[in-house]
Amino acid sequence: MSILNVENVNHVFGGRRILENVSFRLLNGEHVGLIGANGEGKSTFLDIITGKLSPDEGKVEWCNRITTGYLDQHTALTKGKSIREVLREAFQHMFDLEAEMLLIYENMADASEAETAKMMEDVGDIQHMLEHNGFYIIDSKIEEVANGLGLGEIGLERKVDELSGGQRSKVLLTKLLLENPMILILDEPTNFLDVNHIAWLKNFLQNYENSFILVSHDMTFLNDVVNVIYHVENANITRYTGDYNRFLQMYQLKKKQHQQAYDKQQKEIDKLEDFIARNKARVATSNMAKSRQKKLDNMDIIEKVRVKADPVFKFTEARAPGRILFQAKDLVIGYDKPLTKPLNITLERGKNIAIKGVNGLGKSTLLKTILGILKPLSGTVELDQFIYPGYFEQEAGRYNNNTAMEEIWSEFPALTNGEVRSCLAKCGLDSEHITNQMYVLSGGENAKVRLCKLMLKEINWLVLDEPTNHLDLAAKAELKRALKEFKGTITLVSHDPEFYEDWITEIWNVEDWTTMSV
Repeated sequence: MSILNVENVNHVFGGRRILENVSFRLLNGEHVGLIGANGEGKSTFLDIITGKLSPDEGKVEWCNRITTGYLDQHTALTKGKSIREVLREAFQHMFDLEAEMLLIYENMADASEAETAKMMEDVGDIQHMLEHNGFYIIDSKIEEVANGLGLGEIGLERKVDELSGGQRSKVLLTKLLLENPMILILDEPTNFLDVNHIAWLKNFLQNYENSFILVSHDMTFLNDVVNVIYHVENANITRYTGDYNRFLQMYQLKKKQHQQAYDKQQKEIDKLEDFIARNKARVATSNMAKSRQKKLDNMDIIEKVRVKADPVFKFTEARAPGRILFQAKDLVIGYDKPLTKPLNITLERGKNIAIKGVNGLGKSTLLKTILGILKPLSGTVELDQFIYPGYFEQEAGRYNNNTAMEEIWSEFPALTNGEVRSCLAKCGLDSEHITNQMYVLSGGENAKVRLCKLMLKEINWLVLDEPTNHLDLAAKAELKRALKEFKGTITLVSHDPEFYEDWITEIWNVEDWTTMSV
């Protein structure tokens, strides 16, 4: 049975064609992976099918009485509430039913016998619905899913205002899973999950009885949970049955066949044009030339395969610093309370450090404190005088109204228009992207602009906080190559061991330093 039908959808944003004549269907029980390079329109498509955005043309039809749950890259949380309070909102419809039932009980005191009989029937129906949907074991449900995604380690009484970006993402994902919608729509759900929590989510999705649509650049995870792939490319969406590995085989075969057909047709066109040029002026052969021209005019021209340029990252090394880049003495980091024990750590020139640990233990806070962006609660950090850091922040300003070009000019005003365009093009951003505002770019496009700014600086210390979140496969592979080539020092926060394990020299685990329970 078809749950969702999308027919001939077109969408243009800021003069840029995002989707063209797109059709899509979601069948009952399908586990769909929606894939494509950064900026191809995956999130736009999800916004359209969930009603957050209206297409310029086309039709989107959901089956009647279908409930959907959508976790996108920009969902917000209600401030002032605890994690538990936010998670209990997933069952608000049942709390409303309970309130209705209690009100009916109150009204029974003044009701007639006939009215009371009707009220008892209503109460029975509500009671059955509450019991059937597990209303009386809500707290155990909350703790089961919350623990699976690591919220139990944070503490369910913590206020959401106090949480890191990764922790907030976990809360939103947990709430969505507790809501148990008929259709799950997940946009990059693993970005802020640790390895063990990704494993829990993988198991959950593998056993999920209903349909879901998943956007992810984690191909291992994707391959383990989907049975249908929809590929977004050049404003079109193509369906492939099977997992991601099967898609790769079929996609490469399709590209090869298309290229062969294109090459064959081009040869035929060349022959026809050559014959026409040599024979159209001769009386004896002019009719044959006209016949060839007619054949050429009626030919369905196969378009050349459009190949997007992959990004090229290269960081410019500044002069070498001293042997010790920084030295922390009895350093305690945090905001209103300590996140770590007193730390005595040193970073030597040429060392590549990966900082790992579950979310919320202070990885980003540690980077900001060392760089002097935040003040330590106690202790000191001494930086070498010849440090030239390049800092990639995990959470960039969400409501940045600068265009991509303006974002570069804000730090490098001396660059010409052509130089800015060239730098952004090297990072895989085309002319359509670079005139869009930062907040409307996809997460991957936004990250590429910020990496572009780092490339324009002379630096000897790269400080990177989750740089691979949102990057597509090509950009992620290229960033890894560029970091391995960089002759300076690197300090990296990452949940992705596959990205760093073959070039990092040392690992710092914040779980060894934390004052919180892990």
